[in-house]
Amino acid sequence: MKYMNDKNKLKVIRRLKLLEGQLRGLQKMVENDIYCIDVITQTSAVKQGLSSVEDLLLENHLDHCVSHQIKSGQEIKAKKEIIKVYKLKRK
Repeated sequence: MKYMNDKNKLKVIRRLKLLEGQLRGLQKMVENDIYCIDVITQTSAVKQGLSSVEDLLLENHLDHCVSHQIKSGQEIKAKKEIIKVYKLKRK
């Protein structure tokens, strides 16, 4: 089974590449002894970016994987995975 359609995969990869660049920028900021608040501002942006990636992945999972599980009689597995992700997102 293919877990992600090409459109969603491209979105996730694009965002991860942006985050990769942001992380490299953060490293340079620390190396160059940039003001702490400026670094913290950028770390916050990275966290928001990761949250956005998680949202895309969860949406994809619900649209494709959970739908497939329910159609194939795996409702309990689908329910457990949804609860697991919900608990992870609350942390």
